Amino acid sequence: MSAEQMHRTSHSVEVDAPAGVVYGLISDARQWPLFFPENVHVERLEFDGTNERLRMWATADGRVRSWISERAQDPGARCVEFRQTHPQLPVTTMRGLWTVEERAPGPILLTLRHDFAVHGDSAGDAAWVEQVVDTDSRAQLASLRSLAERWKRFDDLVLSFEDAVRVQASVESVYGFLHRVADWPTLIPHVTRLDLTEDAPGVQLMSMDTLTSGGAVHTTESVRICFPHAGRIVYKQTETPVLMEAHTGEWNVVPDEDGVTALAQHNVVLREEAVEQVLGAGADLDRARRHVREALGRSSTAILHLARQHAELVTREA
Repeated sequence: MSAEQMHRTSHSVEVDAPAGVVYGLISDARQWPLFFPENVHVERLEFDGTNERLRMWATADGRVRSWISERAQDPGARCVEFRQTHPQLPVTTMRGLWTVEERAPGPILLTLRHDFAVHGDSAGDAAWVEQVVDTDSRAQLASLRSLAERWKRFDDLVLSFEDAVRVQASVESVYGFLHRVADWPTLIPHVTRLDLTEDAPGVQLMSMDTLTSGGAVHTTESVRICFPHAGRIVYKQTETPVLMEAHTGEWNVVPDEDGVTALAQHNVVLREEAVEQVLGAGADLDRARRHVREALGRSSTAILHLARQHAELVTREA
């Protein structure tokens, strides 16, 4: 390690929002998939109120990458220090710091710093890593600024909800239906096309066409992370309908003594400038929230009922 040369990048952006709002968005990394385009899922492994370990999945160069990040939060200083425990080659060391600097008068200054080293300290590899870090940092800062500066309307723009269906069958049979998405065009009437790639076990990239109640075709692209032993599938839509700026969700199969409950959970950030374009002149965020809630709920509940029918049939025939 002594022969490695550390490289540093630092990017800053002014944000017209309260420092506490900005720090809150940084500190709760579990919400990042909803806020940052490249983040797919964040699983908190440990947290003692200050120090935490996170398993993170994100897209890069058309692939899904995963790593463990250790973070130390300091709300008093409004900074978060982070370190990847096992970075992927050619990176051998990756750590950094988020800082929120309150300046009066004027907007706060948000800074994201990275310190990294590459295997063998290759100049070409270092330049490539710096370019990737530069692109990702600018995208993260831009996304965070855009969201933070809408903080007064945040509760109107973001909605979360879930639907549940009771099933008299095993977790495995319900989960199996939700996991085998390649079969959905033959099993789910409103799914007309689905292309699936699974280069790594449990990491599914899918492109899907669905029919709306009005007969229109919606194309979505998603990344799904599957946890079979927990009966969970989390996903992030990387290509969303125009009314949604971001959409993440989860399928969850929860057992009890009487059967299982199959859950479909959604988190959405609305695209405010598209509301009238999609819903007509005079439409507001309240109407957009109802529209998205009804549309997503109708689709996912239909899938849950089909999963129930499939699983209960399998149970009867066993």
